Amino acid sequence: MAARKKKKSASRSRRTPSAPSRARGQARTARKNVAAPGKTQAARRPAPADTTKKPAPSRGAKSAPPDQGDDAAQQRDIERHLKAQLAAMTGGLAPDDYARAWLEWYLGLAQQPQRQQALAQSGWEKLLDSWQFAARAAGGDAMAPGHEALGFGNPAWNQWPFNVYARSYGNWTSWWHQATQPAPGADAKLSPSAFSARLLMEAASPANFLATNPELLQRTAAESGQNLVRGLKNWLEDARRMTEGGPVPGTEGFKVGREVAITPGKVVFRNRLVELLQYSPQTPDVYAEPVFITPAWIMKYYILDLSARNSLVRFLVEKGHTVFMISWKNPDASDRDLGMDDYVQLGFLDTLAQVRRLIPGRKVHAVGYCIGGTLLAIAAALLAARNEHPLASLTLLAAQVDFSEPGELSVFITPSQLAALEAMMQETGVLESERMGGAFAMLRSRDLLWAPAVQQYLRGERPKLNDLMAWNADGTRMPARMHSEYLQGLYLRNELAGGTFKALGVRLDLSRLTVPMFVVGTETDHVAPWQSVYKVRGLTRSTDYTFLLTSGGHNAGIVSGPVHPKRRHRMLTWSDARQNPAPAQWFASAPLFEGSWWPAWENWLARHSDARRVAARQPVAQAGGAIPGAGDAPGEYVLG
Repeated sequence: MAARKKKKSASRSRRTPSAPSRARGQARTARKNVAAPGKTQAARRPAPADTTKKPAPSRGAKSAPPDQGDDAAQQRDIERHLKAQLAAMTGGLAPDDYARAWLEWYLGLAQQPQRQQALAQSGWEKLLDSWQFAARAAGGDAMAPGHEALGFGNPAWNQWPFNVYARSYGNWTSWWHQATQPAPGADAKLSPSAFSARLLMEAASPANFLATNPELLQRTAAESGQNLVRGLKNWLEDARRMTEGGPVPGTEGFKVGREVAITPGKVVFRNRLVELLQYSPQTPDVYAEPVFITPAWIMKYYILDLSARNSLVRFLVEKGHTVFMISWKNPDASDRDLGMDDYVQLGFLDTLAQVRRLIPGRKVHAVGYCIGGTLLAIAAALLAARNEHPLASLTLLAAQVDFSEPGELSVFITPSQLAALEAMMQETGVLESERMGGAFAMLRSRDLLWAPAVQQYLRGERPKLNDLMAWNADGTRMPARMHSEYLQGLYLRNELAGGTFKALGVRLDLSRLTVPMFVVGTETDHVAPWQSVYKVRGLTRSTDYTFLLTSGGHNAGIVSGPVHPKRRHRMLTWSDARQNPAPAQWFASAPLFEGSWWPAWENWLARHSDARRVAARQPVAQAGGAIPGAGDAPGEYVLG
């Protein structure tokens, strides 16, 4: 009996696979199922170890567990889709960042009894001031509410009850500004809680609403409401444009190639990412070294070639320089996988090679604006690492290479915000220009969001655009991969300044940059603060280095024209590769000059060029290659 049981047990052990055997069988079956997803559930059951006998599966047999990898991928897709939907609803902001910031603000305040007491006292004083002002204003006498910087300077605001609204709002805003101040030494503009509080305060201004704005009420009464009719029409036009697409109203007077981007030239090279423009000379002879400009790809290149009076390109060619310009393609979803390496190779290196083919035997004055300047620094460091020296000089215009202090944009550069942004870009393949424009507008919401809304929808007035404003409305998209690499590697991890950033597999060292350098910052730049732009000095080793600080902002400061009565600039040059004064020290010692910075830079270019000028040559497209024939500037990509 025992022998029969032992024999039956041995027989069952031969028919029943061991645990390792079952695992191997399941793995083989899983691979077969991947190859043939249409198999039935029975076919997906693990095969027994004894393949000579295939018993029918019992009714109680369990199927193999589902593929955990597929489930995880589906889970990630769902999470990414939800993040994208949430980011679309919040304008790209990550709610968890702001919830965390407010929680930290609350917990920090809870641990500071003295600050609580100070805020309570300040709040009571401001509340008392509002009550007392309201009581005095109720007498009917005109009383200025103060707070002119908040938009209450018009005499209409001196009348009751509008002066009470303005006074109370100003006190309320002042208290919240005090309450959301970060720790001593930190910048309140970089605090998410302070930033979100400011957004809410600016949205709640009585100047934004018809019923609480006396200027709007007077306008409405004077026009019998026609301003509101025009405003509704404007709103409907803008709503239709947002859904159907179309140009921004007012830009029809600034057609590319007709009113702007009109400097004569040819498209002399094209690849899938860029067109290279060479501009026609305006003088019989020219400087031997060409000027090669790399603009930002978050904007159309023609910000440097606006109308004739505002065209940096025209200014240079009229001074005898041969100018080349990159015109970036406006990417679409098919370009989603273009990365930073593509922008280095296709965008800069390939076009630089073409410039050198057209102007052989000469070094090149390389110029980079905004993120184009960052790309120029990356490419120049890569060339130096390869022991190649094709550049005569480097000029960086409002361009950062050290992102440790990126300014107000840092409120958008956090892991949570980047995750939300990447989720949106994965859905579309690109970052739409409206998203980036919206982020910049939130940094100046009073001037860039609410004031235009009041003007167009309550006053019923469309703004009269100039060439720079029309250019600003002509946005571009960003490929998902490139934008993610740029924000993660440069902004978030600051790899370029840290010496860990790689381009085309080569680790870059900015200290290998020793060519003459001319760096320009702008005083009121909220995209690339001049103190951040200044940091390039400490990372490079140029023995001929000039830093210039001009009045104006990121765009208007650079596009100042050759003559500008309201512009001023400070400039200082030094020849010690190690000298690196602090920004405040540089500012105190740099002499102040009146007027545009363009002539000062052009004189610097001329001094760093060969004194013997050469005969000018008209641009001619190269036979064969990536472009079949010459087209006139501004080319095709800028129209995309």
